[in-house]
Amino acid sequence: MTESSDMRQRGTRTRRHISFRRRLVRLTFYVLLLVTGCAAAGFLYFADTVASLQPPANPKADAIVVLTGGFQRIDQAVDLLKTGAGKRLLISGVHPSTTRGQIRRNTQSSADLFKCCVDIGYDAIDTIGNANETASWIRDNGYRSILVVTNNYHMPRSLLELRRANQGIDFIAYPVVNSDLKSTNWLRNPMVLKTILSEYLKLTIATLRDALGAHTASGLRNEKN
Repeated sequence: MTESSDMRQRGTRTRRHISFRRRLVRLTFYVLLLVTGCAAAGFLYFADTVASLQPPANPKADAIVVLTGGFQRIDQAVDLLKTGAGKRLLISGVHPSTTRGQIRRNTQSSADLFKCCVDIGYDAIDTIGNANETASWIRDNGYRSILVVTNNYHMPRSLLELRRANQGIDFIAYPVVNSDLKSTNWLRNPMVLKTILSEYLKLTIATLRDALGAHTASGLRNEKN
């Protein structure tokens, strides 16, 4: 083989290698573009779904569960209990330092109501824990339908976890709306945008986890370790 022939072959291999790298870069770019587009479309769909959530006009279920995260949620759940929307209320995910008396006073409720019809759950440390804590409560009481009270942006993931842990139970969404996402430009509000984006990412991870059949921690304080 002559020197010129060897140089031509090396040049051909180099050009092929450069061409392959260029194709790989283009393919990577298109894949990233597609993934980014799908993620953006999914986020906008999620935000629109959350913004459209409204409480049912005449809610009715066997019982009510509220997932902690602010007293506005608890106030709404207690009001539903008072009006007979459910026979009993579980407040799930209460911090161990918060007493029953503090919750009762903050909701301006009677001692009789809390004594007869309100259960306090101290074990849940996250949304998965809320679902598992609620599952035990449902089994103990034999309920078939549950009114779920939580913020609108938190509702899709809450229902996902609750239904995963409580198959065959009818969960009815009762979203608490802190801000009107339909009529306000929330994209210009950094705090609201951060909250919705964070919740969308958590919902995406939870959906992928279920699709892959991945194991998760119980989310319960007494099983944390």
